[in-house]
Amino acid sequence: MQIWKRNLFICWFGMFVTSVGMSQIAPVLPLYIKHLGVHSSALIAQFSGIAFGATYIISAVFSPIWGQAADKYGRKPMLLRASLGMAIVIFSMGFAQNVYELIGLRILQGIITGYSTACTTLIATQTDNEHAGWALGTLSTANIAGSLLGPMIGGFIEGNFGLQNVFFITGTMLLISFITTALFIKESFTRQDKKALSNKEIWNTIPEKSLTITMLVTFFVLTLALYSIEPIITVYVSQLSPNTNHVALLAGITFSASGLANIIAAPRLGKISDKIGAQKVIFVALVMAGLIFIPQAFVKNPWQFIGLRFSLGLAAAGLIPSVNTLIKRITPASLTGRVFGFTMSAGYLGVFGGSVLGGQVAAYWGIRYVFLITSALLLINALWVYLKVYKKLSLKEEAYMHE
Repeated sequence: MQIWKRNLFICWFGMFVTSVGMSQIAPVLPLYIKHLGVHSSALIAQFSGIAFGATYIISAVFSPIWGQAADKYGRKPMLLRASLGMAIVIFSMGFAQNVYELIGLRILQGIITGYSTACTTLIATQTDNEHAGWALGTLSTANIAGSLLGPMIGGFIEGNFGLQNVFFITGTMLLISFITTALFIKESFTRQDKKALSNKEIWNTIPEKSLTITMLVTFFVLTLALYSIEPIITVYVSQLSPNTNHVALLAGITFSASGLANIIAAPRLGKISDKIGAQKVIFVALVMAGLIFIPQAFVKNPWQFIGLRFSLGLAAAGLIPSVNTLIKRITPASLTGRVFGFTMSAGYLGVFGGSVLGGQVAAYWGIRYVFLITSALLLINALWVYLKVYKKLSLKEEAYMHE
């Protein structure tokens, strides 16, 4: 087996587990905070929001820092640091004595993160352009699937094994990821940039600044769109089916539908982007995702909603691998880790921003407006991508064909 394919398999498992570790706390957080001695409903809600959001905000700050370290010291050391660090921190959450210790550990988890950035950089730099879309598409399914399935996994562990075991089991899985990374990931790393560059110097070295900014914004909008619905899924499902006793189950299926579709479609759409151009897949995927959000505001039962969420996952699956493929192609190898670090920051901010946006819009205007506003954001982003990326790269390809 080629080294990059073996690394892809190990990285996929590690990214999935890391992503589960970031998101699995969502459904059990209020219960665990109550277990830690907080009994006021208002305080539980307040502490839950802080504990959940803190990890993503801090991760957004530290992702570029770990991306720079990956370019400087190699990607494998960053993988080992992140997987072992997160294993210890998440395992320790099971021993928290009060809510402040839990929040402190969630902040520390955000600082330690960086596994996904290092994995994406490793695979992007080891894979040739012919297979980059497929490889990065396959890898992207780990993050999305872990983020979307994490809450269900956390809820399942809590229901069957108890609150504290959510953290113990997830920590053990991350320790397994650390061991497999140490034993099986192979990297021959030679640092290309010997001199420490300032952020301004790094930015000046990036040849396609406009394209890079557009891709970062697209990554942010995509994750914001996926997570804007998260706070209101259970409430919406209960409104669509007021007489059912299985709201939690239907909400869980709805929540996971996009993740399942993403796992199915992302590698295939990544392969298509290798053939026809990443910019074309990004544009079409944004338009399709934007349009699919509109009917979600008008569904009559949970199964229609689940079907549309699955369709959304199929459309959105083309975005992350194509964005990463395009970034790989326009970024010098010595800066790949740093630029992917900024990409991950945009994603983490999108998760946090989406959760806040969905909750606030639903509270002030109603649930249906969450879908309509998210759709508008995606379609505006599609127009921007068409003007700034699609037309520009298509003209370059035409000029290249005529030479």
